[in-house]
Amino acid sequence: MVVRRASARDHLGVMRVLDGANLELSGDTAQRRIDAGTVVVADDDNRIVGALVANQRKTGAHVEAIAVRRRRRADGIGTALVEHAADEWTPLTADFDPDVKPFYESLGFDCEKRGERYRGVLD
Repeated sequence: MVVRRASARDHLGVMRVLDGANLELSGDTAQRRIDAGTVVVADDDNRIVGALVANQRKTGAHVEAIAVRRRRRADGIGTALVEHAADEWTPLTADFDPDVKPFYESLGFDCEKRGERYRGVLD
C-alpha cells in the first residue's frame, strides 16, 4: 500500500470511499481539493482504500473528511493518512464526533470539546 497525494484519476475512488463511510462531501468539492493537492489517498494495487480530504489554510490545513474502506479499518490506513497529512501541513486540525476521539488522541492531537463534537489540533 502506498500513501500519496491524489491525482485527477483518483476522483471516483475517493468518492466511493467517502460514500461508503456515509460522509457528505460534494464531488465538486472533492475535485477542487484534488486539484489543490490537499487530498491524500491510500492506494493498494491501484485501488483507493482510504482518503483524507483537507482544506489548506494560511498555515496548516483542516481535515474535512477521512474514510477507510470498512474491511480495511483495522489495518492502520487512517493513521497512515493522517501522518502523511501532518507531514505536509502544520498545524493540522479536525472536527469530529466523540466516538473517534481516541483515534485522534492516539495520533497526538490536542482535543477540545466544542458543543456535541470535538476540535483536534496537531502541531
